[in-house]
Amino acid sequence: MKRRIYKTLPLATAMLLGLGLSGGTAYSAEEKTPAELNADTVEYDMTTGDIAAEGDVLMKYGEARLAGQKASYNLKTEKGKVEGNVIAMRDKLRVTADLLTVDGREHFTAQGNVHGTEEDKEFLGQLIDYYPQQRGYVKIPGGGIVKNKDGTFTADSMEGWLEDEYYIGDGHAHLVSPPRDLEAGGDRVDYYGKEQSKAVLQGNAWAVQENNTLRSNRLTIYLDNERDKLKVEPSEK
Repeated sequence: MKRRIYKTLPLATAMLLGLGLSGGTAYSAEEKTPAELNADTVEYDMTTGDIAAEGDVLMKYGEARLAGQKASYNLKTEKGKVEGNVIAMRDKLRVTADLLTVDGREHFTAQGNVHGTEEDKEFLGQLIDYYPQQRGYVKIPGGGIVKNKDGTFTADSMEGWLEDEYYIGDGHAHLVSPPRDLEAGGDRVDYYGKEQSKAVLQGNAWAVQENNTLRSNRLTIYLDNERDKLKVEPSEK
């Protein structure tokens, strides 16, 4: 089957804008950035605004890329989806999943074997909600894994802001940092990986470093450049 190539087709531009992958904030008819859609078959209904593409779908908008086996989008509702070996890329962000769903320009959901990477940051889960215009807010309701150069953070339910490197884990929260020879956990862990560089563990909190073990209802671990400090704060009454 001959592949059709539609340059500047609204699906490529709108879908990538909707996913926050374009780096832009709005779409207009005068948009100068080149857009392109490659697929085996494409259907575009100008009356309803429905666009459907199937067969090795590849959308390009500037340097952004979005690929899958099938894609659909409605220009009026700004809702759509890409399914089947989905790969989304923009700058240093790369996300793979079985299904990617767009709900307007400020929210998308990745489902099925989700794996995202951005520089030294990595996140995994079966269901991840992403809000690119809210400082990279990520929600992993079914539990997942967040990794960076300092270690691995897991929990039954997670959320966080990628730009701030601030993550919250609820339920069997577990933090492992090989560079610091540190392992810790609790019912909830708040991890601040940027300026504050600390982890706050609450509820059955514990931490082990070398041969030292600490337990408390609330445990704060301060991480500095010279050494790690384990601090037990008074339990809240």
